[in-house]
This record gives sequence, C-alpha cells and structure tokens, in this order.
Amino acid sequence: MGEIPVFSQSGDALSKAHIAANFDDLHPPLNAQQASVQASRCLFCYEAPCVTACPTSIDIPKFIRQIATENKTGAARTILSANIMGGTCARACPTEILCEQKCVLETGEHEAVPIGHLQRHAVDHLLAQNAPHPFARAAATGKKIAVIGAGPAGLSCAHALALLGHEVTIFEARPKPGGLNEYGLAAYKMAHDFAAREVDFILGIGGIDMMYNKALGRDVKLADLREHYDAVFLGTGLGRPRALGIAGEDLDGVDDALGFIEEIRQADDLTQLDPGQNVVVIGGGNTAIDAAVQAKRLGARSVTLVYRRGPGQMGATGWEQELAATNGVVIEHWAKPVRLIGETVVHSIDFERTRLDGSKLVGTGEHFTLYADRVFKAVGQELIADGLSGIKCMSGKIVVDGTGQTSLPGVFAGGDCVASGEDLTVQAVADGKTAAAGIDAYLGETHG
Repeated sequence: MGEIPVFSQSGDALSKAHIAANFDDLHPPLNAQQASVQASRCLFCYEAPCVTACPTSIDIPKFIRQIATENKTGAARTILSANIMGGTCARACPTEILCEQKCVLETGEHEAVPIGHLQRHAVDHLLAQNAPHPFARAAATGKKIAVIGAGPAGLSCAHALALLGHEVTIFEARPKPGGLNEYGLAAYKMAHDFAAREVDFILGIGGIDMMYNKALGRDVKLADLREHYDAVFLGTGLGRPRALGIAGEDLDGVDDALGFIEEIRQADDLTQLDPGQNVVVIGGGNTAIDAAVQAKRLGARSVTLVYRRGPGQMGATGWEQELAATNGVVIEHWAKPVRLIGETVVHSIDFERTRLDGSKLVGTGEHFTLYADRVFKAVGQELIADGLSGIKCMSGKIVVDGTGQTSLPGVFAGGDCVASGEDLTVQAVADGKTAAAGIDAYLGETHG
C-alpha cells in the first residue's frame, strides 16, 4: 500500500508495480471493525473543542456517535451538510493540527480519536452507494449566479446556492474541475480519481452548469458577468507561482513544484515520468513536501528539501515533515538559494546559511553547494489580477467583508484568493458556504 514506499538507492528505475504501490492510498481506509473500535473511544463531549477547531463546524461527536450505532449513511449526511467536500478534507486536510489536536483524549490517552479516518469511512460509504443525492434543492428562485473557478471554494459555493434553488454557472479555466484537489495535491493523498468522483457527487444536486477552458479576463469579463447574472462569486485561487528572483532561474531543469505535481496527477503512466536523479526542492510548505516525497517515490536517487528558516516556521505540519523524513527526503533548514548554476541545464545550487537577527532573517556569509539535475520551486503563489478591475485588493489578496462580498456590490469571493485563514481545502469550503449565504441575502435585499 501507499504507506510503505519503495526507494531507488542506485538510481535505477523502479518497476511499474513498485511505483503503483508508492502512489496507492497513503492511509488505507478503516474497515468496519476498526471504525467501530475508534468510534467507541469518543467521549461525545458537550461543546466539543474539536467542532470549534473545524472551519466548517462539522458536528463531530454526532457523526461519530452515528458510526458507533452503525448509521454510516446518517454520519455522512451530518458531515456533508456542513462540508460538502468532507471526503477530500478527510484525506488531505491537516486534521492533526485542527480537530484532532483539540480532542480531549490527546492529553489524556496521548492519542486522539482519528476523526479524519472516521470521516472518510462515513463519506466513502455514502459515495459508494451511488444512491440519489442526499440533499434536495429548494424551489427554483429564478436567480442566476456566476461562479469563477471550480476549485473547493467555487464548488462549495455553487452547491450551497443550488441547494437554495438558485441556478449556477461555473466558469473554469482548466479542462477539468476540482482546482488544487485535482491538480495540486499529492497523488497518494487523492488516489483512485477521488477528486473527480467527489465533483460528480457535488454536481449531482442539479442546477449547476459547467463551462470549461473559460478564464476570467481572457474568456469572460467581470463586467459582462455582472450584467447578465444576479451575483458573481470569485474562487480563482492564486494561480501564479512565485519566483525565486535569483540568477539561473530560467535554466532547464528548474520547474515549479505545482507543475510537477500536476504532471504526476494527470499522467496516464507514472513510469514514463523522470523526476531527476538529484532533486532539490526549495520551500517549506505542504506543496514542497508533496513534490519532494513524490520525486522520491518516482525513483529519484536523492531528494533534498531546503528551507530558509527552522522546522518550527515551516508551513508544512510536523506530520508532513515526518512523512518527508520517512520517505528518505533530507531536509536542510536555515539556508536560502543564492544562484542556480549551469550553462543551459541546472547542475548545482549555491546556498547561503541564514539566521535570525531579532525578527529579521539575514545571511551568515557561509555558503554551500548542492548538486541537482532537477530543482522544484515551492515558495508560494501570487494572485492573478487579470479581470479584477474595480475590486479592492490588499497584500496580494481580494478584500471581502464578513459576508464574503468584495468592494463591488454583488461580487463575492472566497478561497485562497482572500485572506480568511489558512490556505486549506476546508477553509475554502467554509468561505464558499459563507459567500453563498451572503449572496442569498444580497439577492433577497436587491431582488426581493
């Protein structure tokens, strides 16, 4: 299974069977007995701290009690009524620093109830039934809303609006829906085309039309959408990888980590991908970890992740950092890239050691070199402002009020393109729900 990686120590290519095993489910699902045992450990706390730690406020004690009483379908409904992407969040969200960290058993028995695993157990059960959609739409309102982006925020907003009886059209820049769930998460986290299956389930509510290869600013204009729709939701994400801004960045072999992850996610045959032999990943977030671990699991001989600060400042969780270490990834802290070296193809990187001078990060003057035939940049993304004329932005994010509305009346936004919290799927889903409620109230006020 995917939790037992096979590495290439000599640089020889891994077999197709080994690569398939490396990219299977990172966490195999619980069986019925395991789920029953874990559900029975829950104390069903009143005013449970795990619920307040969840950005979508899933009633965790309720759904775990439903699992404990063998009502998995009811448990799934409880989860999905709060978080329509509960299946992805159970797989990819850092539950270890959200709901599970707040579990009261974490300090008592030193092992939290595995909320994410139980959530997946329930949601997967419901999706596997291929039954009618568990939620019914309200009576048609005649209102039309345009949603830009079929990522978690856009899909969450669209589903909530459709549930309220509105008609929704989603304009997606790519040929597939799902956003980062489809293109930007490690394949072993979203195995067996789960992202696509989850989108199919969401669209099953009805009232949602999809328009692919339609990018804001290029194919659709905000002014036209405002004219022809009663409201607009922007779930564009960020979209543009941030540059390192150093010499040699244009050398062959230097790529963006998200592009590498997308290549893996969309590949028909992983054995045809060449991750490189000596790989260096620059960055400290979950994307950097995903790129580094997958490079190793594809057969790279050595993978080094370099971060400019210490482990405590990394965006990647402690669990993700441990995953990298157990997959043979070497993590170098307190170092920043100075230049990428090579004539046409990268062959090494010059790094400078760093330290903190008060709160300021400074170079120490001590340099070292890492040899690399493949370099992946994972230093964040920037907002693509194309088509956002008239919308107030601050610090590279769209500014919204408490209802999700931007500076333009009737235009709402959510997800990574706004500063609502951590850039996580679960936060994007919460933003979509908030904006849907805001749009519904706006429509009542302006068209009632």
